[in-house]
Amino acid sequence: MLFSQINKNIPLLKDYYKYLPVTNTEKEWGFYINTVGYSVTNPLETYPPSKDHPLPHQFTWNKGRILNGYYLVFISKGRGTFESALTRSKPVSEGICFLLYPNVWHRYKPDLNTGWEEYWVGFNGMYPDHIMKNNFGHPENPFFEIGLSEPFLMIFQRLLDNVRNGLPGYHQVISGITLEMLATLYNFSTNKHQSQNKDLQLIHKARFMLRESLERPIDIPQMVKELPMSYAKFRKLFKEQTGTSPHQYYLNLRISRAKSLLQTTELNVNEIAYQSGFESEYYFSKFFKKKVNLSATQYRLLKKQLK
Repeated sequence: MLFSQINKNIPLLKDYYKYLPVTNTEKEWGFYINTVGYSVTNPLETYPPSKDHPLPHQFTWNKGRILNGYYLVFISKGRGTFESALTRSKPVSEGICFLLYPNVWHRYKPDLNTGWEEYWVGFNGMYPDHIMKNNFGHPENPFFEIGLSEPFLMIFQRLLDNVRNGLPGYHQVISGITLEMLATLYNFSTNKHQSQNKDLQLIHKARFMLRESLERPIDIPQMVKELPMSYAKFRKLFKEQTGTSPHQYYLNLRISRAKSLLQTTELNVNEIAYQSGFESEYYFSKFFKKKVNLSATQYRLLKKQLK
């Protein structure tokens, strides 16, 4: 079963973003987050697609904008253009992150023919100032070619999950996650270790695509058509690299996400089934018990007792 359908009574998630109030407590922490989000802009759609962002964050291509904090933007699909007062116009494509700096005019947009998918986090504070002033990135060259890195995507998803679930004390938790993200970018920029093997790069891309599809349906053979590789070769290489088939890997990702949500949120089982991409609570509960030997409720109780 390739999860080509999901519960039609629940709308698919498309965009999610949140602007966070910043109190003196967050400022005194020295590293605070003011916004996180994920957005899809389809081909030929107007960009930015939403007009309900706070006024300082709204912009048009003609006017651009100036912000008063740091923002990290990750393009996970598609391509477009970025430029700033300190950077000439440059094409950006999937796998590229770029930093926005305080008080620096900038603008960016997706290509009309491809659209794009983007993740972002905005942050500020004494500690980010210290990091940025000590050779982390440069306003004149704010790009990081991280590639379609599954570990990096996992960090962004964890950040979004913490904000979406909003448990007590999450403001400090998400500042730590954002710091981990910056550390990952720093490590990547100073130790360029991405494999040059084209086949392995395609497997890395496939793993990224599977993880990014946890909350929406996916047909794996159809996905592989986006890669210049036959399905038979893809399946063989994927199993060599991961120790499991693409389908089983995908199911394991969903179960891992469900476990994480059961441990870190108060969401009910139906919501967790949906956020883990299962068709229904019934199918999720049956499959979870088969894989874990506990019901979802029993698993949650056990983890709480072990804390």
